[in-house]
Amino acid sequence: MKKVLVCVLWYLLFVTNVCAQVKLSPLFSDNMVLQQKTEAPVWGMSKPNKKIEIITSWDQKTYTIQADAQGKWNIKVTTPAAGGPYEITISDGKKVKLSNVMIGEVWICSGQSNMEMQVEGWGKVLNYQQEKMEAENYPNIRFLLVEKAISPVPGDRLKATENGWQVCSSKSVADFSAAGYFFGRDLHKYQNVPIGLIDTSWGGTYIETWTSKEALATMPDMQKKLEVLNGLPVTKEEREKKFHSDIEDWKKNIEKIDKGFINGKAVWAATDLEDSSWKTMKVPGLMQEQGLAGFNGIVWFRKTIDIPANWANKELTLNVGVIDDNDFTYFNGVQVGHTEGWMTPRSYKIPKELVKKGKAVIAVRVMDTGGTGGINGSPGSISLQRSQTDDMQLAGNWKYQVSLTMKDIPHMPVNTANEPNVPGFLFNAMLHPLIPYAIKGAIWYQGEANTGRAYQYRELMPLMIKDWRDRWGCDFPFYMVQLANFTAQQTAPVDATWAELREAQTRTLHLANTGMAVTIDIGDAFDIHPKNKQEVGRRLALVARAQTYGEKIPYSGPMYDTYRIEGNKIRIYFKHTNGGLKTKNNEVLKGFTISGVDRKFHWADAVIDGNSVVVSSPEVSFPIAVRYAWADNPICNLYNGANLPASPFRTDDWQGITYSGK
Repeated sequence: MKKVLVCVLWYLLFVTNVCAQVKLSPLFSDNMVLQQKTEAPVWGMSKPNKKIEIITSWDQKTYTIQADAQGKWNIKVTTPAAGGPYEITISDGKKVKLSNVMIGEVWICSGQSNMEMQVEGWGKVLNYQQEKMEAENYPNIRFLLVEKAISPVPGDRLKATENGWQVCSSKSVADFSAAGYFFGRDLHKYQNVPIGLIDTSWGGTYIETWTSKEALATMPDMQKKLEVLNGLPVTKEEREKKFHSDIEDWKKNIEKIDKGFINGKAVWAATDLEDSSWKTMKVPGLMQEQGLAGFNGIVWFRKTIDIPANWANKELTLNVGVIDDNDFTYFNGVQVGHTEGWMTPRSYKIPKELVKKGKAVIAVRVMDTGGTGGINGSPGSISLQRSQTDDMQLAGNWKYQVSLTMKDIPHMPVNTANEPNVPGFLFNAMLHPLIPYAIKGAIWYQGEANTGRAYQYRELMPLMIKDWRDRWGCDFPFYMVQLANFTAQQTAPVDATWAELREAQTRTLHLANTGMAVTIDIGDAFDIHPKNKQEVGRRLALVARAQTYGEKIPYSGPMYDTYRIEGNKIRIYFKHTNGGLKTKNNEVLKGFTISGVDRKFHWADAVIDGNSVVVSSPEVSFPIAVRYAWADNPICNLYNGANLPASPFRTDDWQGITYSGK
């Protein structure tokens, strides 16, 4: 009996050892790139307290580590100068062999849609078909594409396309970040080393979702936004449940302050309401174009109609077009429909019990949360139907009354089950799992989502960079793309949110080991996703080649340095004038405006004088401020001898239009 037990125990031990196998993040896979000349962290999971052995083929060195009580282990391996391919063998009783491993330079590529924009995919950059074919020439560039994910807490699990690193090819490059790829391609060409690119990006996202909760908590402006994280469930299902509960509470709280309600009853929807004092508005149509310019909030609309005798006691269909954003629709004082979200056609059934011959009132309570809003759609989409062939058109004049402005309304709950724009969510799910993988640096293309809060970005941008660096434990290079030109070109001196965001990005250069690629000349007035990502990547690579790798090359266009008032003129001095200041094709210098003490800007005459520009205007006798390329899509043409564009700037520090945006 004892012999049988001993045999069984030995068999179980043998099976356990054979079946044991380390589990690795997609960061550690075939085709991976490890940062050269460093102590590179390698980590994973195994059985609790299990001994792990790692062998690196470049030096045949063996490393051993014991997993902790949870099975986690983390060790550093010494990497040589760039080269490969190599192998890494990891074993806890059963071997895992990582093949085609390269040693080189690893960069993170992050941000919103202009970083996410693929070579082909939904982006289709310039000459994308040719770029795809030529990608076959760069097998020593490797991609790790992080899949989109959100989390209310920092996580370690990482999901990646193909569950790991991919060799650069026409197939793998198609859905990879174009800006990231072209950046990496230039580094590969000029540094002649393998390049590893980690794409972790998500279109339309705020910078604060890429920043940790702990870092954001140091900013007073973020306190209210962080409240959404209080008591937030970890699971998606529980967060969805909480959202629906919060929404119902939110609606009830609004009803308490909505002038259209008394003791929970929708009195402004009642048939006997005296509405002769209400104003009229054309429906369909935008509220902001009909007497409510700049308005956001709740407006009640009413339409009194006459129900034919042959419609009485018949179920009807009420079509109220496309409403921006949310609506609560009533028929004879009874709510018959409610829809959340703009651009969704509204069509509601009217129970036959509510349909009586004679006077009837349709009331629509519209909540517009931002931008333009109201009851929109085609005139034919606003109707009351008995059947497809028997209907009553309702387009035309409706009575309306404002109830609440947005500043009076409590913030709408956020559905944190699937919304990426929650503070810290993408940091937790798409950045934290990368830490502490050894990297050389990071490139960043983001800001479009934050243009309405550009002044706040002055704090958010350096805060995020410091947050990332603190987590990695080193002040790695961080290079960003300044926002490109977008929307209709300026026709007069203007204030502009995008200009203020570009200024915030430029101010971040005060932080050590940062750099910026100016793209004010390669945007698209009609496409927020300009196609020339080759030049974006090239300009980012110029900064890295100069600042990180020490190449003696021009890497920046002219940057405003200082100014001097000379009578009725202002002289602007620049840094990075490599090869001298110039305009494209020797055109007249454009893009400068000038102001006197009245703070009114006028188009200026600007003349290049050596490494400075002299600015004046016959309309300004005593100038005190100059601005350049100060618009969402400015007309501007100042370059240096390296054909790199000058960055937008202003000499004044007057309060901008996003100053109060939080």
